[in-house]
Amino acid sequence: MPGISRKVALAASASAVLLATACTGQSSSGAEDDPSAETTINFWHAWSAPAETKAVKALVAGFEKAHPTIHVNVVGNMTDDKINQALRSGGTKAPDVISSFTTNNVGKFCSSGALVDLNPFFEKSGIDPETTFPKAMNEYTQFEGDRCSVPLLGDAYGLYYNKTAFEKAGITSPPKTWSQFAADAKKLTVSDGDGYRQLGFMPNYHGWETTTEHYLGQFSPTYFDKDGRSTVATDPAVSAAFTLQKKLVDELGGYQRLEKYRTTLGDEWGPKHPFHTGQVAMQLDGEWRLGMALDAKPGFEIGVAPLPVPDDQADQYGKGYITGTIAGIAATSKKQNAAWELVKYMTTDTDAVVGFSNAIHNVPSTLAALKSPKLTYDPRFKTFLDIAANPNSTTSPASVNGGVYLATIQEFGYAYESGKAKDLKAGLAATAKQIDTDIAQAK
Repeated sequence: MPGISRKVALAASASAVLLATACTGQSSSGAEDDPSAETTINFWHAWSAPAETKAVKALVAGFEKAHPTIHVNVVGNMTDDKINQALRSGGTKAPDVISSFTTNNVGKFCSSGALVDLNPFFEKSGIDPETTFPKAMNEYTQFEGDRCSVPLLGDAYGLYYNKTAFEKAGITSPPKTWSQFAADAKKLTVSDGDGYRQLGFMPNYHGWETTTEHYLGQFSPTYFDKDGRSTVATDPAVSAAFTLQKKLVDELGGYQRLEKYRTTLGDEWGPKHPFHTGQVAMQLDGEWRLGMALDAKPGFEIGVAPLPVPDDQADQYGKGYITGTIAGIAATSKKQNAAWELVKYMTTDTDAVVGFSNAIHNVPSTLAALKSPKLTYDPRFKTFLDIAANPNSTTSPASVNGGVYLATIQEFGYAYESGKAKDLKAGLAATAKQIDTDIAQAK
């Protein structure tokens, strides 16, 4: 998802009071409009960059050509806050169809009834989501059996590496396991007094995309048990992820030294990103980074591979963390059948999904589109297509209060890596307790 930081999206989902507690929903089975009749529907989306908005218009134009009686009024650059206000108020100018960058809010969208359950629409259309969408994308678009959203392109996280730096360090291939990754990060690190001439990898959680949820994705955590209670204190995958990240922080110079170096580096979205400049030799990032890095014209060859996995999960190498854009139908819409035709086209029509993916360089969100010969991409981009299609790839499950639980885990991560919190077991227990409390209060 070019143009928006996942950490910004997480912070927004955790801090904003999204979706009024009063239920706005209505049964999707109550949709009675005739989609073959002349009608106009409103589609609100979050894309704002010129190339992206142009791609959305082309996507909608393809739909209108296939459905000449349904006209679409497209409104771009809509934040979740604006979308939520409109979903609550309804009216003729409110959206019938929405798309959001924040998958963390699916639990809120579903539990509040702001978006309708799409299961009846899928059934009526004879489409099986389980065989249509990649596993992780299928999971993050529903909450407690309510499929109130559908994937509309995705993001897959992998490992970018500086091939020139690898060659100088005598590293012949990208690391596949965490122990190989840690060893390579140390080999690639060149000190310069109190700082670094080159850092093998920036492990700190304040880094670029090195959030706790992205790290945890490689360890396949459960997050919640069958009763909806947090498992961060009891799931060995979580403690392993925190332990190994902290060990890498210490081995690469310690938290304070790394933070001092980090504050001297470029920002995530500018041309001076430290991977572009060669100041960091390996980078955890999404598929959009490839285009940005190539545009920056770095003085080295860029390599792309899946992120390493824990040593005891070596057989799952190739998986990654998956997230993406979602689409849904407003419960307040009086034109839900027409709205479904647009949603169905944008998210399940293979050529439509492929065309949109080619235009904005995000990962296709159907299994058929991932294999389409019509996809056009740099050969390195295929790494992300494979990660998206990998059944072992993971995501963060939906929660009734959105991404609050992820922000709580991240806050503990800050405290633990810095040494402020020294007892991992106690810290994770307190984190789990806080997550359970926040969820109970949100219901």
